[in-house]
Amino acid sequence: MPTNDAARRRQSRRIALSSFVGSAIEFYDFLLYGAAASLVFNELFFTSLNPLTGTIAAFGTLAAGYVARPLGGIVFGHFGDRVGRKSMLVLTMTLMALASFAIGLLPTYDQIGIWAPVLLITARLVQGIAVGGEWGGAALMAMEHASTERRGLAASFANMGGPAGAVIATAVFAAFSALPEHQFLSWGWRVPFLLSVVLLAIGLFIRLRVTESPLFTEAQRRAQESAVKQEAPLLTVLRQYRKNIVLSCLGGCGALVLQSLLATFMLTYATGLGYERSTVLLAQTVSSALHIFTIPAFAALSDRVGRKPVMISGALVAAVAAFPLFWLVNSGSAALLFAAYILGNPILQASMYGPMAAFVSEMFGTRARYTGASLGYQLATTLGAGTAPLIASSLLSSAGGGSNSTTVSLFIAVVCLVSAAAIALTRESHRSDLSDAEGTGAALNTEGRAAAATAGATH
Repeated sequence: MPTNDAARRRQSRRIALSSFVGSAIEFYDFLLYGAAASLVFNELFFTSLNPLTGTIAAFGTLAAGYVARPLGGIVFGHFGDRVGRKSMLVLTMTLMALASFAIGLLPTYDQIGIWAPVLLITARLVQGIAVGGEWGGAALMAMEHASTERRGLAASFANMGGPAGAVIATAVFAAFSALPEHQFLSWGWRVPFLLSVVLLAIGLFIRLRVTESPLFTEAQRRAQESAVKQEAPLLTVLRQYRKNIVLSCLGGCGALVLQSLLATFMLTYATGLGYERSTVLLAQTVSSALHIFTIPAFAALSDRVGRKPVMISGALVAAVAAFPLFWLVNSGSAALLFAAYILGNPILQASMYGPMAAFVSEMFGTRARYTGASLGYQLATTLGAGTAPLIASSLLSSAGGGSNSTTVSLFIAVVCLVSAAAIALTRESHRSDLSDAEGTGAALNTEGRAAAATAGATH
């Protein structure tokens, strides 16, 4: 007969796999938009603008999805902390697939005028709300099923979904971009979005078979037995964990700025330098494939030596490497373009991003963890990933375009240094006890410590 520990390990592996597959499907939909915004939307939805302005406008709609992500984190976080992690993950996946399918059916600017970009932005906002609720639930489901010594690795499976989704999205988009130009612009770009309904069926099959988080179940039992009325999770986060929200947001910006620029801005930048579109997409696909393996590697390292040493080292190295990263791309060599992508994603970005899911989640107590982790992370995506392509395009435009990338590199360096400083201000959490209903977050402020002490005495 299998032991309870053996059964728990099997269940943990099943949950981690479901977090990975579910996140990969969600991020396929979300990141597919980035590729289309870089290569298609400026021509189809902003045709009245000149090419550079149209590209900036397309990146503006990309940013709209990131702006909506904190709202999704708050809404789905609230019900995830009250009702359960699993049901929210099923709902976010369905919402994302329907929004992506709708994008594939949208008429263009030439067909309905200004309503085309309006509908595009609306669908993108729905995508943002959906993915805003997805990440926190996927990370928590995996982390709350794992043992203390494997929490970072388990939580990283949600982050692995990002590059996995990027591989699928880029590969599918690249396949259709190989069509003749007029066919690609008329119908080819739509097919990857329409395929979302197929991925939805796969994702729902997997997610409906997992069990609820044991930590959430225990916290819910305690709440039902307690005579004290439970306040809304968002109020708990704002009252007890304000400092944690700020530090998790700033601490995550470096990784997310780098991720966003490599996934979107670099496509436009490299093709503008003369690289073939297929070459850039292939480089992005290869680096994302490697990224899937380096994210858990850095997360596992953080389980051994701590979240802070791994993430701070990655941020400092990225700040320095931001300049040679663009020098490699500016060389005009396809081999060096591949080297830039591999340096940027699987090494620099993964060193910060791998431990991030556990780093952020460990800052909050169980009864408000979905809300707190989602809000902290999604604010980082909005501030970092959501605005980065728009800022980089504007900096490049003000520098005269072409290969004048110094200001973009400086922008990356400054953000990474800010992230390193924010992470340094947190308390190491890789061995903290998450079974406490109030948590022992990485940077628990004075109010949080008092509440935790009170809860400990009560129980």
